[in-house]
Amino acid sequence: MRRVGEVVRIAQHLAIVRAPDADHVDIGTPVVDENLDGLGRVVDVFGPVDRPYLAVTTDDDVHAPALVGTPLYAR
Repeated sequence: MRRVGEVVRIAQHLAIVRAPDADHVDIGTPVVDENLDGLGRVVDVFGPVDRPYLAVTTDDDVHAPALVGTPLYAR
């Protein structure tokens, strides 16, 4: 399991995740929480090259605002 980053905010129904370093996951990568529950997929990468932000679209059954502060992982 690879750490994707931590959810820092919600914007336009997307979870915005701050990557820990420049080695980020690709668009389309499924993300899970620490319990391996599926949360959604990465749909965009933006911001500074050395520590980008990832936009994650959440699954329909996930309450996105509750994810703020949660670390996410790639499967």
